[in-house]
Amino acid sequence: MRGKRILLIIGGGIAAYKACELIRLLRKQGAAVRCVLTDGGKHFVTPMTLAALSENPVYSSLWDLKDETEMGHIQLSREADLVVVCPATADLLAKMAAGIADDLATTLLLATDKKVLAAPAMNVRMWEHEATRRNVARLRRHGVTIVEPDEGEMACGEFGPGRLPEPLALLAGISSALAAQQKLAERHIIVTAGPTHEPIDPVRMLANRSSGKQGFAIAEALADMGARVTLVAGPVTLATPPGIARIDVETAAEMQAAVEAALPAEAAIMAAAVADWRVDVAPAKLKKADGPPALAWSANPDILAGLAASPQRPRLLIGFAAETGNAIAEGQAKLARKRCDWIVANDVSEDPMGGDDNKVHLITADGAESWERASKREIAHRLADRIADALA
Repeated sequence: MRGKRILLIIGGGIAAYKACELIRLLRKQGAAVRCVLTDGGKHFVTPMTLAALSENPVYSSLWDLKDETEMGHIQLSREADLVVVCPATADLLAKMAAGIADDLATTLLLATDKKVLAAPAMNVRMWEHEATRRNVARLRRHGVTIVEPDEGEMACGEFGPGRLPEPLALLAGISSALAAQQKLAERHIIVTAGPTHEPIDPVRMLANRSSGKQGFAIAEALADMGARVTLVAGPVTLATPPGIARIDVETAAEMQAAVEAALPAEAAIMAAAVADWRVDVAPAKLKKADGPPALAWSANPDILAGLAASPQRPRLLIGFAAETGNAIAEGQAKLARKRCDWIVANDVSEDPMGGDDNKVHLITADGAESWERASKREIAHRLADRIADALA
């Protein structure tokens, strides 16, 4: 925990008083804590108390010019190692699940690219209500860690699940969440992303519509879990995620060379859309007046199959299959043909290449698992969790 940075969002519930002891325990463990206090939370704890315990300013308004100048809400949302919502009221959980951003706390939660842990606390009937259960399930699918509430007597006089766990139990949950982020510590993983461009002449090329977004999101999710990531990127304009070694290439042959030079690795995720074919490059621009050119075609190297047959084969080898027909059947055929461990398949006629969302099927020797449509970032984090489990 020493040196870790925690952003603590305190919701408006009677259990907010436990956040004070949680801050003290986190500080004792060597963590730095910044607090965001909701308007509801102010009815139960004061900014002065939280500032004294955390030894940091307390933030509460999205419209505070001084706070926005000194620590903008985007920076605040992304400088932490972990975002903790405690207590997470039914209202906060609902807004998180719906993507509502109507105050500082919910705006931070929507803007953060860091792991989020929520500790719900509410009346038993609110906790067991179908709307709350649906919101919690959705948050879990989106990668939010939920600390299950305790069962017991509540301030309202009712008994049942909904009590905020004691601060020591919350501390243990936070410690576990931070440890999970380092499940891939020091493991080298190669990720390919984006298209390849195969030149035809000095001004023309063969290309595809891959944006590289899914591969870049996977690389970032793996780095967030402590992996040492080598990202081999085709021609894209995306920014390099923090802490990642990026190698830019253009053609399939260059991508193959970069991947082989990056070995050995414990895992390789081949998310790039590599051109299957190339042509003999004309030394000068092909002229329209000369009529349709006769192109001499050659097969590009099969990077995925080559890795599968390599003496330096990664322990976990994952390919991608973008299909326009039966994605599962085509993915299963590709799994057998390429001799890799997993295939992530999707139907690009349903989710065109270049978008921000995806619906994929994870195909392994045990069968196919269809994931619901989600953002590419959410899919990346889910896949990274599965990779960490496989390499454990």
